[in-house]
Amino acid sequence: MTQFRKVTDALSVSPQITPDEAQTAAADGFVLIINNRPDGESPDQPSGRQIESAARAAGADYLYIPISGRPSAEQARAQAEAVAEARGPVLAFCRSGTRSITTWALGEAARGRDPGELVRLAADAGYDLSPLLG
Repeated sequence: MTQFRKVTDALSVSPQITPDEAQTAAADGFVLIINNRPDGESPDQPSGRQIESAARAAGADYLYIPISGRPSAEQARAQAEAVAEARGPVLAFCRSGTRSITTWALGEAARGRDPGELVRLAADAGYDLSPLLG
């Protein structure tokens, strides 16, 4: 079972999830699942459509913001806004969770949130964003 790492009350991040884990996330109260992993990165990776179908069947919304390399300002803004506007907790995932938390943190920094706070929140969830925001 993939571990959902809580960053804030509004956001958790995770390594790659399966369709079953998308259903578990919805049952655990996540109202939105954001997929930051482009389809086809790995042959054993479930498709975005499989994750979306499972999430929606379990009652969660789904958003696809595929990130290859560093997130663009537009991708970061879209992710931060989606989290801010969600009507409950959000789970974002990619291969390891790093792109998900990076994309969100860059969006939050652009919205004026303190970079030091973002680095601390990421560290508490097991991710080092100090080279990016420190």
